[in-house]
Amino acid sequence: MTDSKPYFDEVITAHVAIRQWFAGPADAAALEALMARFSPRFSMVTPSGGQLDRDALRRLFAAAGGGKPGLEIVVDQLVLLDEHAGGATVAYRETQRQGGQLSSLRLATAVFERDAAGAPRWRHLQETFCAAAAS
Repeated sequence: MTDSKPYFDEVITAHVAIRQWFAGPADAAALEALMARFSPRFSMVTPSGGQLDRDALRRLFAAAGGGKPGLEIVVDQLVLLDEHAGGATVAYRETQRQGGQLSSLRLATAVFERDAAGAPRWRHLQETFCAAAAS
């Protein structure tokens, strides 16, 4: 039997922390808490096709902290694609709004590994920009 809850919870709580980082006051302790979610082996393919490792992600966060007041992030359509003893792969949709206007819609796939305490850590993330569906 699979248990998606810890992975889905991590996706949601990580995005709350990311929104708070971008939208609110940014301090060193908050950055350290945010970065603790990511594996030392973290890698990412950005929506525009760039590649980041954990150090590059830290630099991105450090440069942008507090720079998007009013940012809203909604994560939905979470799907557990795979789960194994060492982690899981999750897909989800991320919607970002700035000033009430849609600023970004992304589809994402995240690979999680469990740390020594069993907590999920982000191992890999791939995001793809997508168009909003016509209403």
